[in-house]
Amino acid sequence: MNIRDIDVNLTDEQKALRDMVRKFGAEVVRPAGIELDRMHDPADVIAEGSVLWNVFRQHRELGLHKMGLPKALGGMMEDVDPMSRLIVAEELGYADAGLSISLGASTMPFALCAYFPNPLVQELGRAFCEDTGVKMVGCWAITEPDHGGDWSLGGSNPRCAPSVRAVLKGDEYIVNGEKSAWVSNGTIATHAVLHVALDPSRGMEGTGLAIIPLDLPGISKAKPLDKIGQRTLNQGSIIFDDARIPSDYMVIPDPDIMTGVGMGEVILAAANGGMSVTFAGLALAAYDEAYRYAKERIQGGVPIFEHQNIKLKLFNMFKMVEAARGASRRMAMYNSVTVPPSAAHAVACKVLSTETAFHVASEAVQIFGGYGLTKEYPVEKMFRDARAAMIEDGVNETLAIQAADFL
Repeated sequence: MNIRDIDVNLTDEQKALRDMVRKFGAEVVRPAGIELDRMHDPADVIAEGSVLWNVFRQHRELGLHKMGLPKALGGMMEDVDPMSRLIVAEELGYADAGLSISLGASTMPFALCAYFPNPLVQELGRAFCEDTGVKMVGCWAITEPDHGGDWSLGGSNPRCAPSVRAVLKGDEYIVNGEKSAWVSNGTIATHAVLHVALDPSRGMEGTGLAIIPLDLPGISKAKPLDKIGQRTLNQGSIIFDDARIPSDYMVIPDPDIMTGVGMGEVILAAANGGMSVTFAGLALAAYDEAYRYAKERIQGGVPIFEHQNIKLKLFNMFKMVEAARGASRRMAMYNSVTVPPSAAHAVACKVLSTETAFHVASEAVQIFGGYGLTKEYPVEKMFRDARAAMIEDGVNETLAIQAADFL
């Protein structure tokens, strides 16, 4: 039974998009992910000539990087319905979650450009849409060495104010501080969505938002992070040492605007919504691998699927995967037409999907037995990737505490 295609209301266009992304995932993303994961040095993952860049190039050639940008900037947002967006996210998560997140994060600064009438940042969005040579890569620079969960729970406490601070001098902001090693695409990014403290006395409520190129004087990057899971996702810190940022790049220069438009809740909903659909895809991939293996592996003279304990495991995995997929899709569809989006539902689905992915991948390893511990099969990688997801984009427990306030 193929549970990937139970949708009965997909249009021909949506089916064509699904098939295109599925082919891209199977032929390009999954093999690249396996190759990149086996590299000992994370610097090799992002080196010139790495297969990583082939993934990015083909993603751009398919036009998938333009889905979140409007036609006015050269994008295709108006032509992409909410169901199509989540289909793409789930299919890429199925292929390789780390690469899916890297590709998604690469668009963030440029997608945000559309929301600000500043000609300087709007031009960045246009240039990104035209970029099929991967000259422009984005990141979301928010987390800091001493401020992770503080972004969610710090509130107005001055002790929780960001360490990266911007001071306006003339027509420039002088920025100092460090964004942590957990910035996705941190060492390969050319541009960033940068969260900074403008009024540290107000804690996390005293922040502003900039969209900046990372080649400005005073900005440097550390070496790539070496991790247990999602090794295909480049992460690394960004350091600001008296960096001079033209004031036009500070798209939200007033903390009251940040809080007034509910930017924190909007970002929380968007980031966790994407995570939920992506890891529902990984959960499905782990289930599919275990199901296929159980049908092929012979023990006791029959496929192990015929043994009741394996059959029961697989049904419980199936049940959890379908619950995560269904909840994530319902949330994504609702948030796509709701302003402001529901952060509580997005976080609930992120927690559900990542915990489901981890449990299902763990059970897949168990079904594979000793082979599940080897790199001959993909389930051990899925297990490691899923484990990282319960910390990524916010520790699940911290996110839950924050989202409870939105109930």
